[in-house]
Amino acid sequence: MAGNYGDIDLAAIAVGFNIWLPLYLIILGTLFACSAIVAQDYGAGRVERVRSFLPQGLWVAIFLSAIITPMCLNSGGVIALLGLPAETSIKTTAYVSKVGLGFPALGIFMALRYHTQGLGITAPFAMASVVGFIANVPLNYMLIFGHWGAPELGAEGCGMATAASMWISTAIIIMYTLTSKTLKPYLPERWLQPPNKQRISEILVVGIPVGLTFFLETGVFSAVTLLIATLGDVAVAAHQIAINIWDVFYIPMVSIGSAMATRMGHAIGAQNPNGVRMALRVGALLSGFIGALTMLLLLVFPDAIISAYTQSSEIHSLAMKLLRLAALFIMIDVVQILGSFVLRAYKETRFPFVVVTVSYWGFALPLGYFLAIATGDKGTDGTVDFWYATIAGIAVATALISWRVRRILNTLD
Repeated sequence: MAGNYGDIDLAAIAVGFNIWLPLYLIILGTLFACSAIVAQDYGAGRVERVRSFLPQGLWVAIFLSAIITPMCLNSGGVIALLGLPAETSIKTTAYVSKVGLGFPALGIFMALRYHTQGLGITAPFAMASVVGFIANVPLNYMLIFGHWGAPELGAEGCGMATAASMWISTAIIIMYTLTSKTLKPYLPERWLQPPNKQRISEILVVGIPVGLTFFLETGVFSAVTLLIATLGDVAVAAHQIAINIWDVFYIPMVSIGSAMATRMGHAIGAQNPNGVRMALRVGALLSGFIGALTMLLLLVFPDAIISAYTQSSEIHSLAMKLLRLAALFIMIDVVQILGSFVLRAYKETRFPFVVVTVSYWGFALPLGYFLAIATGDKGTDGTVDFWYATIAGIAVATALISWRVRRILNTLD
């Protein structure tokens, strides 16, 4: 919708999205530890530990939200340092600040989601997310374009719609949690409990490396986007189209990886090697299918995909090149995402963190800067150079993650 509203608003959302998304993933990744811990306790039959865990997950969620929300609300100073055109900078700041209003809801949602995901219950949270997504569509239409009596806010309206959808999803899931008979045996008798340092430390030890991994993994794309923004609005808009397509692929992959890790956690807790292998095989088959389907769509229907975002011939031409590269990127990323969740099922979260730091930030980002900016002509085709470098970085990460997964799985024999 933003692309059809105006190129400046699309560019502002492209930059703003890559500012708040890594912060969002810190919350998501850190609280993912709750799923891994609860899954192993559930598999081992330690129900009392499961019951006592949720209040501590909520404390972590509140703490993270209290730090990250003000960062979004006061992002103008950081955005001003990017050297964006004045109008783009103003719209970006407005967009990020409005999205930040939804982060308190996000923390609560993730704490409840990952507690129940550890039990293998995911459908209600999927439904809440779907309702939030559906609500986001008319809210975007109303607030971006100024329909149905609402003000015409462009990028700022998009941010308001995103925050509203976060609160809608959270309200639904709170009602479900409070009324579900299925969940009742695994919920605490008293929700308001003082912080337990031992349980919170357990979450943070496992979760902080995951949160930082997600932050750095997505943060490198954000850094790339911000650097591409210096090449002009056409470059960043085309890049955002390609990266948005990758997001459409990435989120289902994360969902499958999370589900696989939960089932593996149950099997690990129950000391069932065959269950571990079965969960991995199913996860690999589903991931491979989604990766292959996405690659096929990108290669066969690139014109239709790009036309849904923009009618600009300049953006269209550059985005065509990037979608071909995205198809290759996705097939490599399938292996890396799957392997990372295998390690997280075993609560091994530090190794993926180190791998992402080295391969993305130590290799891919400097290489992209060297090719596109330091030695390039700083034209829009520098975007393609950044994608070449990113593909090289993900290939390095995939090789290292695969090596570690093989070592762990060999211990099952």
